[in-house]
Amino acid sequence: MDKNWNKIKKDKKEIALMSPLIWAYVGDCVYELYIRTQLINNTNLKPHKLHIETIKYVKATSQAEILKNIYETLTEEEKDIVRRGRNTENHHLPKNATNAEYSYATAFEALIGYLYLTDEQKRLQEILQKIID
Repeated sequence: MDKNWNKIKKDKKEIALMSPLIWAYVGDCVYELYIRTQLINNTNLKPHKLHIETIKYVKATSQAEILKNIYETLTEEEKDIVRRGRNTENHHLPKNATNAEYSYATAFEALIGYLYLTDEQKRLQEILQKIID
């Protein structure tokens, strides 16, 4: 296995040209891992309860609400990432959210994924900390 398996081998320009759905795909994983880590570090829940609690944070309706709450704190570049994520055509039909909520959730995940892929760890941590606070 490549010793740098967890490092993205693309520069910021290449990442900026990726589909926002790729950013969201990565952001979904990063965000869920962050939430799971926080729950494990701050609770003594058993696996099933951890799963139930995690869902509260990672479902589309929650992510859409989070994005609305942090939107004004984003930079112009981050708002552009959010806009691209929100406006990208997604053929997935949401089950437990409206189309608008799903679009905002995708935008949120795109932002998280973009920051992760571009290795903007400090900014990513600032945004994730706002969610927990």
